[in-house]
Amino acid sequence: MDQAGGRGRTAVAAPAGGTARRIGAGAAAVAIASAVASALGYLVPVLGARTLEASDLGALATVLAIAGIAAVPSMGLQIAVAVHRVRQPGAGAQRAGWLTAAVCTALVALLTPVAGPLLDVPATVILLLAVYTGAIVAAGRWLGELQGDERFLLLAVGMAVQAVGRYGGLSAGLLLGAGLTGSMLIGTATALLIPVALILLTRSSAGTATGLGITARQVFTACSATLAMLVVSYADLLLARALLPAAASGAYAVGTVLTKGAIWAPQVVTVLALPRLAHGSRRALLVAVGLVTASGAVLVTASALAGGLAFGAAGGPDYAGLGRYAPVFAATGALYALVFVLVNAQVAAGSRWPSAPMWAGCAVLVAATTVVPHTFTAIMWCATGTALLVLVATALMPNVVGQRGLRPSPSSGTKVPESD
Repeated sequence: MDQAGGRGRTAVAAPAGGTARRIGAGAAAVAIASAVASALGYLVPVLGARTLEASDLGALATVLAIAGIAAVPSMGLQIAVAVHRVRQPGAGAQRAGWLTAAVCTALVALLTPVAGPLLDVPATVILLLAVYTGAIVAAGRWLGELQGDERFLLLAVGMAVQAVGRYGGLSAGLLLGAGLTGSMLIGTATALLIPVALILLTRSSAGTATGLGITARQVFTACSATLAMLVVSYADLLLARALLPAAASGAYAVGTVLTKGAIWAPQVVTVLALPRLAHGSRRALLVAVGLVTASGAVLVTASALAGGLAFGAAGGPDYAGLGRYAPVFAATGALYALVFVLVNAQVAAGSRWPSAPMWAGCAVLVAATTVVPHTFTAIMWCATGTALLVLVATALMPNVVGQRGLRPSPSSGTKVPESD
């Protein structure tokens, strides 16, 4: 048993010591799973940098960026289901899960005529990416149920399953020298195993769904918020691909590996905090912000002290000379990690438009890159400045700083006095 109260959330409270041990074990397990996911995600561009030419490396980075953006509804679905399960214990999400996956698959497939020529990516790769995306998105339903039920040990296993399915096949293809298209084919076949594995993982704890089903609006709000966060955090990479020469684009892709690492390194904090945020806990929000800030400070400092090593590890010795830019890429990721915490708080609080600051930030970044020189450093600094503006705008939204000691009731969604 990995959480007190089980699926039905019985009223019998676990002893304080048992609760602390359970949370500690869950935190450790989720941290390990997050580390595995980050390492595997980091491995793909690293292998690409060592096995592909600069032009293909830029194409791989573009594919990974599109995959990251298109698969964001998996995180949105997970967040929406988790928040809903806190408020409606046992509520089902089967229909919402499959529909969300189908919509994402169709949308990526429809991009083929435009994305292929514009970003210089083969149409076959885009079509494979559509299927790959659908499998990843579908996983969000099961992960959200486990997260909302605070079954963190099983959630950690599910996260690891998703990470292996998402990155394992791509890594194997690159190691085998299959090239961009061959690696994507192997990666897609592996990704299709993710839903099967998660069904088997959660089968023993599955039961008859109770409570009100999740609504399309809840899923859309969470998906649009997480999609906006990933779009704005990946936009600089896509702009670099479109505006810079192939070699500079490849170098910029290596730098964004550090950005992604700084974004996802403190993921465990947000995962554990979300059920508490759904109860409106201001203490949970403050603790989460503090921990993520500390993580960002450590990563930026480490990048400043060993930037050449960081760039060399990410892209090979040819990129070590760019180490002086490592702290900037890490700072951009650290800022967006804080944005992600605040976005989760917005979704948990029932905000209607938690994505607004991110979409505005995207527009600012695109506008800025049209007037600055099309150079590596100009795009890099535009990305960092945009991240700072987005963080400030998100922090100033009413549901983050203006809750006035109120929180949503788990059963009705109405406001009741906050307990902590």
